[in-house]
Amino acid sequence: MNMPADIPQRDAIDQALVDGVLKHQLRPLAKTITLIESQRPDHKARARSVLEGLLPHTGNSMRIGISGVPGVGKSTFIEALGLYLIEQGHKVAVLAVDPSSSVTGGSILGDKTRMELLSQNTGAFIRPSPSAGSLGGVAEKTREAMLVCEAAGFDVIIIETVGVGQSETAVAGMTDIFCLLQLPNAGDDLQAIKKGIMEIADLIVINKADINPQAANVARSQIKSALGMLRHSSPNWTPPVLMLSALQKQGVAEFWNTIEDYRSTMKRSGEFDARRRQQARAWMWELIDQGLRARFASHAAVQQDLPGLQAAVEAGQTTPSAAASRLLGHLG
Repeated sequence: MNMPADIPQRDAIDQALVDGVLKHQLRPLAKTITLIESQRPDHKARARSVLEGLLPHTGNSMRIGISGVPGVGKSTFIEALGLYLIEQGHKVAVLAVDPSSSVTGGSILGDKTRMELLSQNTGAFIRPSPSAGSLGGVAEKTREAMLVCEAAGFDVIIIETVGVGQSETAVAGMTDIFCLLQLPNAGDDLQAIKKGIMEIADLIVINKADINPQAANVARSQIKSALGMLRHSSPNWTPPVLMLSALQKQGVAEFWNTIEDYRSTMKRSGEFDARRRQQARAWMWELIDQGLRARFASHAAVQQDLPGLQAAVEAGQTTPSAAASRLLGHLG
């Protein structure tokens, strides 16, 4: 297949990355993800070329999004799930997005230490990436990293996101199933609904249920009641509410069985493939939007007029629509 004109031909170094990933070698896998995370223009061009070479070998995994408030035990849960899946013969990649400092841009990148046993297992690959302020709580290049992991033979991809909130629902736009972790004392159902995230959850898990089983049962009833007032995206799937203890390894098998039930249900209805097609389309338009914004901001005439027009809008001397029209007019 010929590559699009704007994608450079791969040199020997980049072809070696493609070959190494397809041979399931971890070092080329890590180097490829580093390449696609780079902001250098030449690296971006190389990354596009490498991804084109890997694309025919992607799409064969189960993509799972994990989100929840800090302290809910996401990393402990993911480690327990990953170790269980490896015992079942799966290969597990974890893309853990760490929060970046709004001041320094630095991030903790501590997920490997929180998943010590999983990180030492040869059947797992853990890649912490800084979110760098990316809307939705997922790193800007998480989608591409997910494709690279699939090409490397990982058949379960887990994306762990930072915290939880309205802006973080972007994880649902790149995964096959979105799982929300809750604490046993998560509060009443109305508070949960306010967060706006229950509507897109395909599966809800109450973790740490062993600490206070009574509270966990109450939370389960409240969440089920809240779900009854929401309209879900699929007419063929009602989000289950599970209780488990990741620390005690209790309920992990039931969680995976529910994932498999979800996949088979959505496959039968055609929604599984339709969701992926819609995600790919939305991803393309998101990149178009980002590219247009970048070209707009770098245009010389825009850079010259923008400060004055912005000040005029703030002072009420011109309307935002008039200022925007003038700035956009520079693009022809």
